[in-house]
Amino acid sequence: MQRVSVRQWSLGGLAFCVLMMLVALGLEHIGGLEPCPLCIFQRVAVLAAAAVFIVAAIHDPLGRAGAALYGGLALAAVIGGIAVAWRHLWLQSLPPDQVPSCGPGLDYMMDILPLRDVLAMVLSGSGECAEIDFLLLGISLPGWTLIGFVILALAPLGMLLGAFRERRPA
Repeated sequence: MQRVSVRQWSLGGLAFCVLMMLVALGLEHIGGLEPCPLCIFQRVAVLAAAAVFIVAAIHDPLGRAGAALYGGLALAAVIGGIAVAWRHLWLQSLPPDQVPSCGPGLDYMMDILPLRDVLAMVLSGSGECAEIDFLLLGISLPGWTLIGFVILALAPLGMLLGAFRERRPA
């Protein structure tokens, strides 16, 4: 069985990131669904993973260290996306009386607050993030995004597995 290279894993992961972004942008610009702050953070995680995949595909390291480095960085971005999507789903599962009130928009917060405060406010959630605007097969968009991140995790996990399975030269 032939070993899958870092470049092949990276190109597969990059293709899936492009697919995820096309769906997100299509739902926004064609479907008219405005992304909430947590949706935007999920997009940032997809773009961060895509950036790692692009660099890894261009570099295509042959050694264990390079494969482990790129696999680890991409996996960190994907895990960040999983955490944000999971938090988004949790907010959507709250009873209406426990949903946090809507806060200021993300653009406004980015203009006036330090990034650390913006992250804390967004991750604490707001009423707009708890709204369910779209369901497909009974699953909301953050649920589908979570599924997408789990599938996307296969690429960096494949890189890491390849790095650890690679035989050392004699």
